[in-house]
Amino acid sequence: MPRFPKNFLWGGATSAAQIEGGRCEDGKGLGHLDYVYYRGPKIPCNFMLKRDFEKAKAEEATLNFPNRRGIDFYHRYKEDIALLAEMGFKSFRMSISWTRLFPTGLEDKPDPKGVEFYHNVFRELHKYGIEPLVTMIHYELPIIFVEKYDGWASPKVIPYCVKYLKFLIDEYKDEVKYWLTFNEINMVTAVPWLGGGIILDRYDDFEIPKGFRPFGQLPKDMAKRWDNSAHQALHHQFIASAMVVKYAHDTAPNCLIGNMFNLHHLYPETPSPADGYRAHEETEYNMFFCDVMAKGYYPKWILSYYRKHNIEIKWYDGYEEILANGKVDFISLSYYLSTVVTADPTRQERIGSFIRMLKNPYIADSEFGWQIDPTALRISLNELRDRFNLPIYIVENGLGAFETLGEDKTVHDDYRISYLRSHIEAIAQAIEDGVDVIGYTPWGCIDLVSCSLVSMSKRYGFVYVDADDEGNGTYDRYRKDSFYWYKKVIASNGEDLD
Repeated sequence: MPRFPKNFLWGGATSAAQIEGGRCEDGKGLGHLDYVYYRGPKIPCNFMLKRDFEKAKAEEATLNFPNRRGIDFYHRYKEDIALLAEMGFKSFRMSISWTRLFPTGLEDKPDPKGVEFYHNVFRELHKYGIEPLVTMIHYELPIIFVEKYDGWASPKVIPYCVKYLKFLIDEYKDEVKYWLTFNEINMVTAVPWLGGGIILDRYDDFEIPKGFRPFGQLPKDMAKRWDNSAHQALHHQFIASAMVVKYAHDTAPNCLIGNMFNLHHLYPETPSPADGYRAHEETEYNMFFCDVMAKGYYPKWILSYYRKHNIEIKWYDGYEEILANGKVDFISLSYYLSTVVTADPTRQERIGSFIRMLKNPYIADSEFGWQIDPTALRISLNELRDRFNLPIYIVENGLGAFETLGEDKTVHDDYRISYLRSHIEAIAQAIEDGVDVIGYTPWGCIDLVSCSLVSMSKRYGFVYVDADDEGNGTYDRYRKDSFYWYKKVIASNGEDLD
């Protein structure tokens, strides 16, 4: 008996901000990720302090903004989709750029060239029988909402966003069946700039030391700003998502709308009850993002957490009814690593943090220090089954590595094959456990600009793109060893993993 369903959606995942390029071409505007500049080969860039944003604006002509280049998918989409088809893709996760359709976000009508571009992409995918899986907002926010409204912390963004999201449903509902509203919606509380366009020290008078990075311990005033603004932004995103889900259910019954969150599996550092409760607390925190979007209400646990931590939410008018009427049809997630947590206050990290300092001695690390743990994926899929009883779509999973093209014009990435093989095996086991997994789209199926480092040098793809961190290169595409391996996996519906 096959371990994967007959119509399992094998594929890969990307985002518009990281692949499209075509900055300001055919009327495209700029989003907040277009102002994240390259700072070095191993320096995280997916946050923004006031001085960073001022630098990006003042030195716009000379700084290196890799997201503005992407991998030139805007011009090469036919070539790229042909490569995906050669692998046998059943599904391709992509996103639509808000500023390619509405350049500032304030327009009443979309740019027709942007609208036609996505029609062309969908036609090309359907030509090969590939189902588009479209993320409506993948960490993209028109820059005017950062400058004028403090990003998603302001409720004034909601009507503009909902107008954009409703347009997507109206325009593309006959070409796209599977939709996701916000990418990794929980990351707005982990990295407020990335997920919400929030500059943490925007209104603060105190001087932040040079070299400071907003991970771990924060100045007290900044920590309060982080918690309040990030959770306020999250509330507004919940509202916008629920509104468009209801709209799609009313106007496009053939469409299925999912949420998308970054899955953290957390182990207690020791068997102590205190560490055990800390792991439970962090798990509940991670799951509440799905609770709101799949169950349609804020669980009592998170309301207690807000009171305990003095997080003040200005509730959107009628939010309870909006959330109840906008429940998603399926759960989707990204999964890369598991983490270890402790109750020790001297070593305890911010709840909801993505990358942690504590290490699990039973698990190997990737080149970037991410712990490789396919078993945790299986455990988490079972937990999601029991909690939500909804179909599950694994829309991100993968291994980033520094890679160079060999003289034989390929990359011998056995390490990526090993990583993906172990995780596909864990998914098969979860399906045998009774989990309804409907698809798997590994991240960065073609090399793209990495999110964390805003660079080309950290690569995830089955296809190598000849471009470096400075934008040099031919941008030609080359098949890696993993390309042929994944092609075989898809052709065998997950049976041949050798």
